[in-house]
Amino acid sequence: MTQLQKWHGAGNDFVVSVQPEVQWTPELARAVCDRHRGIGADGLLVVTALGDDLDMTLFNADGSVAEMSGNGIRVLVAAWKRSTGDTRDVLQVHTGAGIRRVSLELSGNEGRGAVTMGPVTLRAPLTGTLGVASVGNPHVVVLDQPEWSDAQREVLAYDWAEQLGGANVEFVTVVDRDEVSLRVIERGVGWTLACGTGSCATAAVCHAAGLTNRDVTVVNPGGALRVTFDGDEATLEGPVVFVADVSWSQ
Repeated sequence: MTQLQKWHGAGNDFVVSVQPEVQWTPELARAVCDRHRGIGADGLLVVTALGDDLDMTLFNADGSVAEMSGNGIRVLVAAWKRSTGDTRDVLQVHTGAGIRRVSLELSGNEGRGAVTMGPVTLRAPLTGTLGVASVGNPHVVVLDQPEWSDAQREVLAYDWAEQLGGANVEFVTVVDRDEVSLRVIERGVGWTLACGTGSCATAAVCHAAGLTNRDVTVVNPGGALRVTFDGDEATLEGPVVFVADVSWSQ
């Protein structure tokens, strides 16, 4: 039996393996994330100690490895703290996109944290999009159109993502200069209730297009996230919620 934790950050849900004894593979990640035959999640987070820091490996639901997740990294630190009793206010986490600093406070089964997400790099937009950005992983930001069906959005997202060799695609609606709403098709996952890196990419692209102020609230289907900037460096703030301890027999 493998002991796991299930958490979510604004509805973006993850299974977390802390200091694992099992050797996680893409096949096992797909199995545990399967919503019908496994535990079910947008991704699997594997956390190990790296000296005083933490190391994060993130498998998408399809078994592919992702560089970074803004919601996932908060969840990872929350699961680590709950499992180990670590009381440090700030932890450094090594990810595929570089080292990130996470400050997080837990109160019972819930908490709130902020993550230094690093620079958001803007690229030339693809035809039909508002912009393209990297937050350590690639994103395509699109002004949503109410007449589009989800099936049409999926076809468009597939085409835009393919042009970049794989990317998350954010469909954004600007509410006002301080708030946008977002729906996301994540690479290797599909529709998700929230995307942290996507929220940062969207905030940067919308500001560059003159549609919003620099700092914005990004309302994802699963909850609101706050994105602030210091120069090009983004900080993402949002919730974490513990769901369950799980014994899984792979």
